[in-house]
Amino acid sequence: MPADTNPAGDIFGGWIMSQMDLAAGNMAGRVSQGRGATVAVEAMQFLRPVKVGDEVTLYATLVKVGRTSMRVHVDVWARARFAKDGAKVTSADFVFVALDDDGNPRQLPDT
Repeated sequence: MPADTNPAGDIFGGWIMSQMDLAAGNMAGRVSQGRGATVAVEAMQFLRPVKVGDEVTLYATLVKVGRTSMRVHVDVWARARFAKDGAKVTSADFVFVALDDDGNPRQLPDT
């Protein structure tokens, strides 16, 4: 939406990052079967701007599962509204820790 843009009409990188965190969080919630928290975001680089009206698609992939944490890779692609092809915008790895009801790390369930 226009409120999420800079004066040039590009979507703020922070808005894109928040969408990535939501996508990664959905994956982490399914894996942990409960609450979790983002503890790190690694290696984000913006490759091209996203304009108002672009269709943005996020792909989350589970990369690694530890005892209490998991790593989720997120790719972001954008396609101009009436274009046939899109292009990769950015990607990053999100690290989540499963939390218990008191906010302490908890062991992940067996997968």
